[in-house]
Amino acid sequence: MGNETFVLISTAASIAFFHTLLGPDHYLPFVMMARARKWTIFKTTWVTLVCGLGHVLSSVFLGVVGITFAVAVFKLESIESIRGDFAAWALIVFGLSYFVWGMHKIYRGKAGHSHLFGAHKHHYHDHDHSGSADESHEKNETTPWLLFVIFVLGPCEPLIPLLMYPAARNSTMDVIYVAVVFGVITIVTMLGVVLASVWGISKIDFGRMEKYVHPVSGLAIFLSGLAIVFLGL
Repeated sequence: MGNETFVLISTAASIAFFHTLLGPDHYLPFVMMARARKWTIFKTTWVTLVCGLGHVLSSVFLGVVGITFAVAVFKLESIESIRGDFAAWALIVFGLSYFVWGMHKIYRGKAGHSHLFGAHKHHYHDHDHSGSADESHEKNETTPWLLFVIFVLGPCEPLIPLLMYPAARNSTMDVIYVAVVFGVITIVTMLGVVLASVWGISKIDFGRMEKYVHPVSGLAIFLSGLAIVFLGL
C-alpha cells in the first residue's frame, strides 16, 4: 500500500467519523424512535444498521456511476444536494407528523399507562386497551421503513468529491478501499452513538412525563431536519 493510498484511507476514516458524529440526523431519529417505540437493543441495532447501509451505498452507487461514465464531479454534487434537500424535508415531515400523532394520542387519552408487576420495574404500553393495539403495532412496523427511505435519500456529502474521485485517479482498488472504510466507520459510529444514547436514556425515570415521549420524539426529529435545511448541519 502506497503512501497516497494510506493518506486517502486515513482521510476517509476521519471524515466519516466526524461527519457522522457532528450530524445529529445520523443518530437522533433512531435514539428517539427506539425510546418512543420501546425497541429492543436488537431491533435498534438492525434498524440503524440497515438505514446506515442504505445511506452509504446510495452515495457509493452514484459515485461509481459517475466514475464509470466520467461524469463531472460538480454534476454529481448537484444531484447529491438535491437528494439531501429531499431527505431533510422528509425528516421534517416525518418528525412533524409523529409529533401531531403523539399529541393526538395524549388528547384522546391513548398515551398509554404503566403496570407494576410485583417488585419489577414499570411495564409501559404505548397503546390503550380499547382496540387500538393493532394500529399501534402496525405503526411500529412502518417506522423503520420510513427511516430507511429517508436515509437512502440522504447523501454522504463528502464521499464522492473528497474521496472517491481522488481515489479513482490512482486505481479501482483505492476507490474500493475508500468506500469500504468510509462506510464501515460511518455505520460503526452511528451504531456506537445510538446504542450508547439509548442505554443512557433507559436509565432515566421520566415518571409522569412518560406520556409525552411520542410528541417530544417527533419534535426532536422535526428540529433536526430544520437544522439540516437552515443551518447546514
